[in-house]
Amino acid sequence: MTIISRFAPSPTGLLHMGHAYSAWLGRQRADTWLVRMEDIDTIRCKPEFAVGIQEDLAWLGLNWDGHILFQTRHLNQYNQALTSLQAQGLLYPCFCTRAEIAKAQSAPHAHENIYPGTCRALPLAIRTQRMEAGHPYALRLDTKRACHSVGPLRFFDEALGWVMAEPWRLGDIVLARKDVPTSYHLCVVHDDSLQGVTHVIRGEDLREATHIQVLLQALLGYETPVYVHHKLLLGADGKRLAKRDKALTLQALRVSGLSPDKIIERLRQA
Repeated sequence: MTIISRFAPSPTGLLHMGHAYSAWLGRQRADTWLVRMEDIDTIRCKPEFAVGIQEDLAWLGLNWDGHILFQTRHLNQYNQALTSLQAQGLLYPCFCTRAEIAKAQSAPHAHENIYPGTCRALPLAIRTQRMEAGHPYALRLDTKRACHSVGPLRFFDEALGWVMAEPWRLGDIVLARKDVPTSYHLCVVHDDSLQGVTHVIRGEDLREATHIQVLLQALLGYETPVYVHHKLLLGADGKRLAKRDKALTLQALRVSGLSPDKIIERLRQA
């Protein structure tokens, strides 16, 4: 079987060793290895970071196949997928502010970080009235209804074997906002299908997201790839390397004089 995988960073900063580890593993495993720029967050994503990512990968000798896919160039396709879900009656407008959601999540018996479904049962007349009045809203997936429409689902995780999907664990996720007309979950399943990805190789912090992504694949008629969730590299403080914590970048390591061979050797020993 030909293995097609991808490395899909968000150009919101430069790559660090954690990114390099994921990219290196993917390149090692894949017959065809693609690079995708998940740049739908147009406020935080910067062209210079996209250029820097490509420079880092080339410096490490992690050469990709074909052209780089930039998600901002495929917004019309994501909108078509959104329209398909809407036609199935699986989306609803959510008018809740972040403060209102946080308050609802703090109530007894509420699940932290799971949307409580406040707007799910709003009558059509009220939804229409608020939308026509220009109230800001997001489009959420009615996850429970979506699960009923497709029935039981499962996916293959190389570390765990066959796993029964439990999409409700992520609640009614947002699939579009006024300022961002699509979402990570929708884009990733669309792009994996578009690019013929057979194996998704990514960090174990994204394992939970697989449950909702498998549901979206079923709803949109996409094939479900094999999932490989690798360990995360940790810093000296025991926390996973992350851009928001200003993890040392590959660019900084390059400037310090560290060679690509030394970096690759560290990745092999990780």
